[in-house]
Amino acid sequence: MTAALALGLTACGGGDGGSKAAGGDKAAGTAQSRPASDGDGKGGTEQADSGADTKAGGRSATAAGGSQEVASKDAATAARQCVGDEMLVTAVHRFAGQQGDHLLVTASNQGTKPCWVTSFPAVRLGDDGLELPHSKKDNPGGDKRITLQPGAKAYSAVNLFDYGSRHQTAQSLAIALRGTDGHQSPSYSVVMKGQKQQFTWNEADVLNWNTKKPYDF
Repeated sequence: MTAALALGLTACGGGDGGSKAAGGDKAAGTAQSRPASDGDGKGGTEQADSGADTKAGGRSATAAGGSQEVASKDAATAARQCVGDEMLVTAVHRFAGQQGDHLLVTASNQGTKPCWVTSFPAVRLGDDGLELPHSKKDNPGGDKRITLQPGAKAYSAVNLFDYGSRHQTAQSLAIALRGTDGHQSPSYSVVMKGQKQQFTWNEADVLNWNTKKPYDF
C-alpha cells in the first residue's frame, strides 16, 4: 500500500535545535490556501533553455511567434533560483518492500514569483551524514534550469535498494537545492509523516529534477 509521506521543512543546524526556517510557516500556510497545479506540472512549468537552439534551414518565425519566444526567454532569464522557505516539499513512499522501492519527491513553488531548480536535490537519509550520489541510470540534461511558475511542481526520486540484511532504517531525510555551479543552498530536515514513517535501504541514489513524475506506472 502506497503511503503518503508529508514532509515538513525545518532548517538543519540552527541555533535552536527544533526551530523552523524563516518563512517555513508561511510556505506551509500558503500551501493550504492556494490550490495546487495538476500533478504533472503542466501549464506552470517550462524549461528555462527551451527554444534556445535554432535548427539549420528552419523557417523564420513570424513576428508574433518571435515576440512570444523572446518573452518566454526573458521570463526564464528573470527568474531567480528557488529557495527553501518558498518551496513546499512532499514525498510518497512507492512500492515499499518491493522491487522499485523509492521516495517520490515533489517540490512546489509556493512563492509569488517564478523560480528555477536544476540538477538533483542534495539528499541525506536519517542520521547518515553521507550525501546520496546521482543515479547512473538517470537521463542526461540535469544541468538545465527548470523554471517553476507559482504553484508549479518539479519531481525527483530517491531510489532505495534494500538487500534484506544489514540495512539502515530512518524516518527522516534532509534536502538541499543546488545552483548551476553545483553549490548547495541551506539544508532542510524533512520529517516523515503518515502511517508508514520508516524506510530501509542498503544503497540509495537520486534522480534529476523533472517536470514529469519518474516511475509513473
